[in-house]
Amino acid sequence: MKLKSGLILFLVLIIIGAAAGISYFGIGSTNFLGVENIRQGLDLKGGVSIVYEADKENPTDEEMSAAKELIQARLDRNNYTEGEVSIEGERRIRVDIPGVDDPNKAVEDIGATAQLKFISPEGEVILTGNEVQDARKEIISDNGITKAVVALEFNSEGKKAFAEATEKYLGQVIMIALDDQIISAPTVNSVITNGEAIIEGIGTADEAEELAARIKAGALPFKLTPLQSNGVGAKLGADALESSIKAGIIGTIIVLLFMLVVYRVPGIAADLALIFYASAVLIILSLLEATLTLPGIAGIILSVGMAVDANVIIFSRIKEELNLGKTLRASVDAGFNKAFSAILDGNVTTLIISFVLYWLGTGLIKSFAQTLAIGIIVSMFTTLVVTKIIIKQFINLGIKNPKLYGAK
Repeated sequence: MKLKSGLILFLVLIIIGAAAGISYFGIGSTNFLGVENIRQGLDLKGGVSIVYEADKENPTDEEMSAAKELIQARLDRNNYTEGEVSIEGERRIRVDIPGVDDPNKAVEDIGATAQLKFISPEGEVILTGNEVQDARKEIISDNGITKAVVALEFNSEGKKAFAEATEKYLGQVIMIALDDQIISAPTVNSVITNGEAIIEGIGTADEAEELAARIKAGALPFKLTPLQSNGVGAKLGADALESSIKAGIIGTIIVLLFMLVVYRVPGIAADLALIFYASAVLIILSLLEATLTLPGIAGIILSVGMAVDANVIIFSRIKEELNLGKTLRASVDAGFNKAFSAILDGNVTTLIISFVLYWLGTGLIKSFAQTLAIGIIVSMFTTLVVTKIIIKQFINLGIKNPKLYGAK
């Protein structure tokens, strides 16, 4: 019964690994586990990295957080769904956008302050974009001419202020400014009490839709000045990805051969567990729809090395127990038990470091920390659980020669 249950569990582990491998290479229809769910970062896919600086001496943490959230909203509205925003220092914000073809347009779209103001004939600000509840593109016809406009809807405070202003300046011009530039100067022909207004003279329908989206997303609390904009070509990213994968494959093959030659049967168990490890990491990254970068790949490879190191500690303990004259089963149990504390301490300390890096780091550092943490957790499971199951199944299948497990 014990042999049967062990074999079933062993087969389940192999099936899981095979399923992940099938999904990775695009065989079958398991899209929810497919490699296409793992997004590529800026350094792999190409794109642009922009660093903005707040045009304010001492912005508060609340203002910086608000600016970050508004920029993220603009990324989403402009379909830069893989873009990432992070605060650097006290006044700077970094925006990484993979897959961007026009870096200059991205800089303009993301960094525009979108500060909307209604200005009286005397130059006083009547109301701002903070009182705008909704903004949308509309197509209207004026004397047979079709044109695009932006329709605004004010909140209760803005509705009242706009009604008072149109009554006060009836027959005069109320200017509409965006980022201190006059974009429209309509004459007030009637008192407007419904809390609605229209911005004309915008241009094309696309420009009207873009302006409406910027106004709706809100105004940044301060002006952002782009300090640097670095473009990363897709070809460079593809070459880096190909080189990294090739290096990872070569390194993994060397490790597999080393474990097989040096540790024999336990080495085979470690190799099978390593294959399961790679499959499990792939599944987790796919489920999380993680963004993979070059440092992220480095984090995975580093965790592979730690998994192999843990196996080496265990197998050395098993070898010592066998040389003391203990039985094979007793040696295996003792080897795992005695190595447990050393493996746990080493992995937990590294895990703590990865959490700190993710908490305090930005961009690529977060990617490295994320994959390292995932790799460590999975490697501990595969080392302490999967490898032990496989070795015990080899023993149950009759492979019991102590020399095959490292005994002299």
